[in-house]
Amino acid sequence: MRQIAFREALREAMQEEMRADERVYLMGEEVAEYNGAYKVSQGMLEEFGEKRIIDTPIAELGFTAIAVGSAQNGLRPIVEYMTWNFAVLALDQILNTASKMLAMSGGQVGCPIVFRGANGSAGQLGAQHSTAFESMYANIPGLKVISVSNPYDAKGLLKAAIRDDDPVVFMESEVMYGEKGEVPEGEYVLPIGKCFIKRPGKDVTIVSFNKMMKVALGAAEELSKEGIEAEVIDVATIRPLDWFTILESVKKTNRLVIVEEQWPFASVSSEIAYRIQKEGFDYLDAPIRRITSADAPMHYAPNMVAAYLPNVGRTVALVKEVMYSKK
Repeated sequence: MRQIAFREALREAMQEEMRADERVYLMGEEVAEYNGAYKVSQGMLEEFGEKRIIDTPIAELGFTAIAVGSAQNGLRPIVEYMTWNFAVLALDQILNTASKMLAMSGGQVGCPIVFRGANGSAGQLGAQHSTAFESMYANIPGLKVISVSNPYDAKGLLKAAIRDDDPVVFMESEVMYGEKGEVPEGEYVLPIGKCFIKRPGKDVTIVSFNKMMKVALGAAEELSKEGIEAEVIDVATIRPLDWFTILESVKKTNRLVIVEEQWPFASVSSEIAYRIQKEGFDYLDAPIRRITSADAPMHYAPNMVAAYLPNVGRTVALVKEVMYSKK
């Protein structure tokens, strides 16, 4: 193991897959000459050349359409968006072409493509640059949706996404690109569609993903000081979701709290709560609870940003409510 930054883990995943498969290429705004808006593609232009590391205009719909067309004709593109907020402009290609092509062609034409970039809030970026999009893309049949929280998972799951024959939405976080974590020297690939237990526990299950995992793990650490041992699960793959791991944890702990950055209505936590109460109601000793961002656009003022997002204190308080309440 060695300690490398989140951006380095993503870069290694792309480099290894591009060296192994000449069909793989990277396309997006500033990915070549500027080495990426967040320096994820640092040095890749020099190694792979301008035919495989392709700078684009600020035209998300246009360059996404080019990438989708190339995927349908045998290539395996990686499309980088500077932020998933900008990718909304390309939604027609993601929703109406990439996700539906296999079904519309009767299984004859696939679309092996990765759409990746920064998702959610990142400090004082304002309402138009701070949306978390997991639930929107997870609602689309034909897409696989991955939302990563650490360098180890980022590398292993990005490699799996690049090799996958279906279109994959891969969500990162701008605030995590510089964070370091342990990543093996050798090659490895993690399975798509599998939750990861990041901290074992027996009293309550806390489920989260992306940068809210830091909140979930921080809350678990604080709770342990009071004798409450939380089992923390990183969803990692939003679609297809690994219901089994979450349900087995709830069978053990009898309580579930979900922490996510998205707005509360029709969110990933809504779906998890529904499915677990449907299949695991008899195991629950308290109502399922969740903590989300405020049901409003993100504000710019730092005190409003702090009030808007889930945090450790609010999560600890909610878990205590669950611990001492009855169904």
